[in-house]
Amino acid sequence: MDKTAAGSPTGRGRGGQPQPDQLDFRILDRLLTDGRVRLREIAREMDVSPTTVTARVERLRKGGVIRGYSAIVDYAKLGYEITAVTEILVSKGKLLEMEKEIARLPGVCAVYDVTGEIDGIVIAKFRSNEDLSRFTKGLLTMPFVERAITHVVLTVVKEDFRVRG
Repeated sequence: MDKTAAGSPTGRGRGGQPQPDQLDFRILDRLLTDGRVRLREIAREMDVSPTTVTARVERLRKGGVIRGYSAIVDYAKLGYEITAVTEILVSKGKLLEMEKEIARLPGVCAVYDVTGEIDGIVIAKFRSNEDLSRFTKGLLTMPFVERAITHVVLTVVKEDFRVRG
């Protein structure tokens, strides 16, 4: 077994951290498919030792690549049938502060700092039109939010933030 397969990738990334290699990406892909899979099963499928897989997963976790494990939830079945994408325009250089404040609001799934004519994009889920209305009006009352343009999602074609190799 070569050094790379044994858990010592040779490439270095930012901060001197080992760069994920092909085996790391295969392990990550398998964990994305089923986060509850046993590491021993991954090792068997990839024809490497369980120690190698365990070491790789631990290194990816310590390096911040694996930030946690969670279930994939159908939010509509929990009553969150409305998804909104809101563009925000923020004044007076307060973008970072506003994004952090918005990120703490109920229903917010994602906040993106973007390029272009707007400053940020917020993706949020709601149970009712009233909840969406309160959220949108609440954004507009924030001190440095100049404009909030909300788009209601009509149909979800794909919603899966798991990027696979």
